[in-house]
Amino acid sequence: MGELRDERVDLEIISTDLVYEGAVWNVRSDTVRYGDGQMTRQYVEHPGAAAVVAIDEDGRVVLIQQYRHPIKERDWEIPAGLLDVAGEPPLETAKRELTEEVDLEADRWQHLISMHTTPGGNDEVVHVFLARGLRSVETDYEREHEESDMRVERVPLAEVVDGVLAGRLRNGILATGALAAAEVLRREAAAS
Repeated sequence: MGELRDERVDLEIISTDLVYEGAVWNVRSDTVRYGDGQMTRQYVEHPGAAAVVAIDEDGRVVLIQQYRHPIKERDWEIPAGLLDVAGEPPLETAKRELTEEVDLEADRWQHLISMHTTPGGNDEVVHVFLARGLRSVETDYEREHEESDMRVERVPLAEVVDGVLAGRLRNGILATGALAAAEVLRREAAAS
């Protein structure tokens, strides 16, 4: 079989229509040739995002809690933001978001994973980074809307993983990032 990996497929697009144009993402309807026929699929066009598993010297993950209207909850998340600055690489977006959301910078950065969040419904790719060597910085970034009353906590990575596995923490980016970070740290410890 070879190396297990996702496979890119470029189908002939027969037609594409912008169904809805939003402030952050759009909804598109594509009809593509598939096999001997064709199919039509609607999906959200998304600019992508970058997220940060920021771990301090005590092994605690920096988490934020904020209101998310589609799920009607204040869920726990890792700092993240849209790839909405033209030409900005995902790592730079991650660094910017860490500073804007939680007033931190990091000395060491490592790419953890890039993931499709909902491949049956949108084209979003989130690039998740591990940040270590954290230090506080002062910013003049003005937080508004959901960010205006955002809660910030530092939680031991093991507790975050336990919360994910128990179903108490259901944010997909948090779950994937925390599990990936735990595995990277486990492998580093085993190698030393």
